[in-house]
Amino acid sequence: MNKLYLAPTSNTPEVDFDFASRRLSLKGESYPESAAAFYGDILNQTSDFLGTLSNEDVHVVVQLNYFNSSSTKMLFSFFDRLNQAAEDGNQITLDWHHDVDDETILEFGLEVAEDFPAIEFNAHALES
Repeated sequence: MNKLYLAPTSNTPEVDFDFASRRLSLKGESYPESAAAFYGDILNQTSDFLGTLSNEDVHVVVQLNYFNSSSTKMLFSFFDRLNQAAEDGNQITLDWHHDVDDETILEFGLEVAEDFPAIEFNAHALES
C-alpha cells in the first residue's frame, strides 16, 4: 500500500493519498452520483493504512470548493478514522484550505475541528 490516486472529474475530487510518505490530499469538488461508492474504497484503504501506524505523523490536506450532503457523511467518516488514529497516539495534522470569501467551507472545517479534537486543525484562507 503505497499510493491511492484518483484524477479529478467534474464531480469528484482529486484523491492523492501517498501512504508511504504519510500525506493524504483531497482537492476539488465532491458531488459524485454515489458518494458511498466513490468513497468506499478510499475509506477502506485509509482504515487499512491507519491501522499500520504507531506513533507516526500524518499530514492531511483538504481543499474542497464544494461538496454535497452525501459527500459530507463520507467526509465525516474519513475524519472519524483520522481522529481515532490520533487518539491512538499518532499525530494527525489537517490543513483545511478554503476560499477567503467562502464562509460555508470555513464553517464546515471549524465543525470538523470541534467534532474531532484529536486532529491538529489548521485553517488556511486562499485568495480567489
